[in-house]
Amino acid sequence: MAVAGKTFPMYCSSAKAARVRLLALGLPALLALGSPSVPALAAAGPERAAVVPYLDPALPVAARVDDLLSRMSLDDKLGQMTQPERRYITPEEVGRYRIGSVMSAGGSAPSPNTAKSWADMYDAFQTGALSAPLRIPMMYGVDAVHGDNNVVGATIFPHAIGLGASRDPELVRRIGAATAEEMTATGADWDFAPCLCVARDDRWGRTYESFGEVPELPSAMTSLIDGLQGPEPGGPASVLATAKHFVGDGGTADGRDRGDARISEEELRAVHLPPFREAVRRGVGSVMVSYSSWNGVKMHANRYLITGVLKGELGFGGFVVSDYQGVDRIDGKAGMTRDEIAKAVNAGIDMVMVPEKWKDFIADLRAEVEDGTVPMARVDDANRRILTQKMRFGLFERPMADRSYLKTVGSAAHRALARRAVAESQVLLKNDGVLPLRHDGRIFVAGRSADDIGMQSGGWTVTWQGSPGRTTPGTTILEGIRQVAGERAKVAYDRDGKGIDKSYGAAVAVVGEKPYAEYHGDRPGGLALDEEDLATVERLRASGVPVAVVLVSGRPLDVASRLGGWNALVASWLPGTEGAGVADVLFGDARPSGRLPVTWPSDGGQEPVNRGDGKKPLFPFGYGLAYGG
Repeated sequence: MAVAGKTFPMYCSSAKAARVRLLALGLPALLALGSPSVPALAAAGPERAAVVPYLDPALPVAARVDDLLSRMSLDDKLGQMTQPERRYITPEEVGRYRIGSVMSAGGSAPSPNTAKSWADMYDAFQTGALSAPLRIPMMYGVDAVHGDNNVVGATIFPHAIGLGASRDPELVRRIGAATAEEMTATGADWDFAPCLCVARDDRWGRTYESFGEVPELPSAMTSLIDGLQGPEPGGPASVLATAKHFVGDGGTADGRDRGDARISEEELRAVHLPPFREAVRRGVGSVMVSYSSWNGVKMHANRYLITGVLKGELGFGGFVVSDYQGVDRIDGKAGMTRDEIAKAVNAGIDMVMVPEKWKDFIADLRAEVEDGTVPMARVDDANRRILTQKMRFGLFERPMADRSYLKTVGSAAHRALARRAVAESQVLLKNDGVLPLRHDGRIFVAGRSADDIGMQSGGWTVTWQGSPGRTTPGTTILEGIRQVAGERAKVAYDRDGKGIDKSYGAAVAVVGEKPYAEYHGDRPGGLALDEEDLATVERLRASGVPVAVVLVSGRPLDVASRLGGWNALVASWLPGTEGAGVADVLFGDARPSGRLPVTWPSDGGQEPVNRGDGKKPLFPFGYGLAYGG
């Protein structure tokens, strides 16, 4: 970098050299040079007096934020409140408009989709951010909801519903830490997870994003936040976590995504608020607002709940971010208006996810501030919250991707952890003795989900909706069965179940749902098993061979009328890339220990059905068998 006719490296390997070079430049040049060269400024010494306070990591965060705010123009502040999507902004624009954060929508990735490409993209955006006069680093947000699932080759852990079945908060913490390591390699420093929704109707398309139907389960699994953010925010492989979606998205009428939670405040507080209270207690850095409404009022405009309850009553000190184009939907019409922007920001939203028309957002918010509709105090509060987290997580000192973590992406250690998580999430619902499978047996495997990474991983896997096929490296359930069975077993496979005969001791039908995400997965018409899957199971049954059904799904399905003809049923949920964990349980190498995180309906028309509502389900909340029990 050239300053006053001299050339200085952007990053210094020596703390002493960095300090000497910065002090030689003097205060104005230091402001221009900025944060990539200031890790050394924490060192003790009288020279620190010459350092711009907000760049000095030895000072308290609050003092640094005060100093930075005093130097920021309205342009700086509006930019910090803006989060575009990567496809609609350039690195140069990030710096020119002082953008506070960039994000990837589901499936939005660099090409080729590798961890290194992600790191290159991140560093380019960050370099753009650091080119602005105050050199405030940006954050990069991704939906890493079951591992760093946007990146091909990353470890894909079970979706939340399976982790809820494990009842293992420490396991979930470790998954958060592993996810943070893989994210750190790519540069992404902000995770839009965990989802702390309490799923009260399994027809909802986001049921698998919930740890369970009672508040105690999502509350316990806020341990994911500890894993993501680390023992000390800003330490090695520490990423900002997000508690979402505030609040009540799992309680909408008829299980409709983005719908209306028509419930009393007493129920909202008793069922849906507790996980957020626990997330705040754990120091979560951000909270995302729900698309849904509460008794007709859009959450994105609900000042009482965002400012009054979350920030006031719960004492949340982080910042609140909107959902993707969530502000646009306040008035129920397409497009974002000035009135919607004012309502959202005044309600307490600090950063707005405005993927494409972010320049219009900045202009409209400026107009709302200049005419007094949005008070300058509200803008300052939003910036204080955002900047506090950036400093808390060390972005001013370490703004670039840490490529030393590239070796952790899809590593053997992380895949072993995922395999254990898969095994712990399996719930044995019926067994007449066909399970565990014999290591010296003849086993016939069938079903469209048996040999398909995409099917067993579900939505939010490489792409937003996910897709069938070999979408990312991993071990399918069939491959896991063959691996765990060992050399003495004979394992045959046909997707449709053709070719089975009575020479086989057991058949395994791996069936379930195709991948989906959010409202695309809403099933108001019922939860019936797919006709193709039913035909496969019936073909196996017709052979007279005992049949174990492994259900790969994001929620309970309507199986009651068929269950009598099945010898065993295992709820496998959406296990992710490590299908050998399913096989570990099928063969008894790992004992079945999972318990239902949701109530299993006696038929699709029984929904909603939940613990303690007086309805008689097929299997109650908490149900789960063990071998020999």
